[in-house]
Amino acid sequence: MAMLQYEFMQRAFIAAGAIAILAPILGLFLILRKQSLMADTLAHISLAGVAFGYLLGIDPTLTTVVFVVLAAVFLEYLRKVYSDYSDISVAMLMSGGMALALLLLTKINSATSIESYLFGSIVTISSVQLIFLVGLAVVLLIAYLVFKKPLYVLSFDEDTAYTAGLPTHWMSMLFSVVTGIAISVIMPIAGSLLVSAIMIMPSAIAMRLMKNFDGVLIVATLVGIIGMFGGLITSYYFDTPPGATITAIFIVIFLLESLALKIKK
Repeated sequence: MAMLQYEFMQRAFIAAGAIAILAPILGLFLILRKQSLMADTLAHISLAGVAFGYLLGIDPTLTTVVFVVLAAVFLEYLRKVYSDYSDISVAMLMSGGMALALLLLTKINSATSIESYLFGSIVTISSVQLIFLVGLAVVLLIAYLVFKKPLYVLSFDEDTAYTAGLPTHWMSMLFSVVTGIAISVIMPIAGSLLVSAIMIMPSAIAMRLMKNFDGVLIVATLVGIIGMFGGLITSYYFDTPPGATITAIFIVIFLLESLALKIKK
């Protein structure tokens, strides 16, 4: 394809492939733990980290990682405090993160750079971001293969995992921290407004087609590749925002899947 002669498009396709691998892994466990909105919450908080970075005049990526890691730890604390009402912790952090972001944004002279984090641009990914993203995808894939069974038990029944001797508190916190770091890396590419959709939708689509754990992840990865690559190609030829185009393709896939399943019945 002619688009691949451009270096920025080559980086974009590699980044899309890495996201297609890591997003379903994290997305599936978020769905199983009934924490689908956690991705959106951490994305709101990461925006505050970006604003804080610009305010201090340092690399926003560094402050974003710090913000989301602290938020992930605090989210686990709130989840324990409101164990019977887990959505409270999400609502508190989501609104608090957005409020902090808006307050910090008022202190920044130019919001042009912030807009790129709001809507994202996978075609402007740097070589450093690409290396970090690919490395994170590889680490997550290895971690899934090694710790699949403990994570499976933790996601479906935390009490059973605890009685089996698993360090559920630390495992849950580490999962939240890794999710936060992944979001802080994906956000400049996908945008804080769409990162949760890109993380959750491939797994949500796959869960309607497959009934076993590995099958869901395989199908979710394939859906992710189709959506990510399809979105990039469509975005290139029609000059549309990559993040929004990718999300729109995931929605189309979901609608086609729903139609096919309805016809099958």
